[in-house]
Amino acid sequence: MAVVADRITTSSPTTSRAAPILGIALAALATLVWSGSFVTSRALGDSVPPIQHAFWRWVVALVAVAPFGARQAWRQRQLIRRHFGYVLLASLLGVTVYNTLVNQAGLSTPAANMGMIMAAAPVLMAVYERASGVRLGARRVAGLLIACTGVLLLVGGGAGFAAGDLWMVAAACCFGGYSALLRRRPAELGGTAFLFTTFLIGTALLLPAQTVSLAVQGGFTPTTGTVLPLLYVGIASSALAFFAWNTAIALVGPTRAGVVYYLQPVCVALLSWALLGETTGPAQLLCMALILGGVVLGAGSRIGAG
Repeated sequence: MAVVADRITTSSPTTSRAAPILGIALAALATLVWSGSFVTSRALGDSVPPIQHAFWRWVVALVAVAPFGARQAWRQRQLIRRHFGYVLLASLLGVTVYNTLVNQAGLSTPAANMGMIMAAAPVLMAVYERASGVRLGARRVAGLLIACTGVLLLVGGGAGFAAGDLWMVAAACCFGGYSALLRRRPAELGGTAFLFTTFLIGTALLLPAQTVSLAVQGGFTPTTGTVLPLLYVGIASSALAFFAWNTAIALVGPTRAGVVYYLQPVCVALLSWALLGETTGPAQLLCMALILGGVVLGAGSRIGAG
């Protein structure tokens, strides 16, 4: 994993030509895997408290990433110490807070709503990136607007906001901020070292809340129905998906990767149909077509086009 992360960020002509395709593919992979995690958050809501869900997710992720990132992080410890403020903020937003808010939302919000609200995150990514002086380009902005229209119509056509939807709005803000921060990652800091360090710090920041949750709510019963979903979110949705997403950001930037992220409500809807038997009507299909159209338009713009 470390070797791949180092090689794909080189600036050879071949790598430069392949970067947009690889970046979009990795962003799509992360989006697809994360779509399943929303279903998991909803499914574990009645059996695993949100804090404990988040804590054990990141413990599993830390164990999964350690063989690839621990040694590199140790070698780069002086660099990490020098940029500790940046690493701490990324850990807080992307690890400690984001998924905890998602799990909290899963107590009262359907998985489909969670996916649709999180689709607002790319708008925040674009706003953060534009505020830092990056030109987005007309085609990319058009793609964002079309996809955002599809999301707004999809949400507006439902039964309105549930109580947990506000938690998802806060989660979207955290994820947008985390993705924007990735653009500022020190070039010399290895991808897997950064991943391991943020997982480690983020898990440590969750430890006090985990202790309180155990004291107040008690632990959960380890069963197949709780352990397997935690392994999924720890290995696939955390270690694999975060590595893919962070690499995608390094290759194509948060705005273009964010456009691909609009695929999430579509993926969640398809998973809901496949796993829960929920049907999708013509209005939802129209909204999904807008989302997909915006993704294709925005992701197809050139990196150098502004």
